[in-house]
Amino acid sequence: MNILVAIIAIVAVVLLITGGLVETLNFLLWVGLALAIIAVIVFLVRYLGGNRTV
Repeated sequence: MNILVAIIAIVAVVLLITGGLVETLNFLLWVGLALAIIAVIVFLVRYLGGNRTV
């Protein structure tokens, strides 16, 4: 019975860590996408504005 409880506890910890990593990666994916969009907007403003000092 103690072995079963230990296995369940290990599986629960692994699932908890994996779930946290997936949430973190999902958040970082959205942050990266937002930063990429901001970078494209800044590049277009500089390019269309005539400021050639990139």
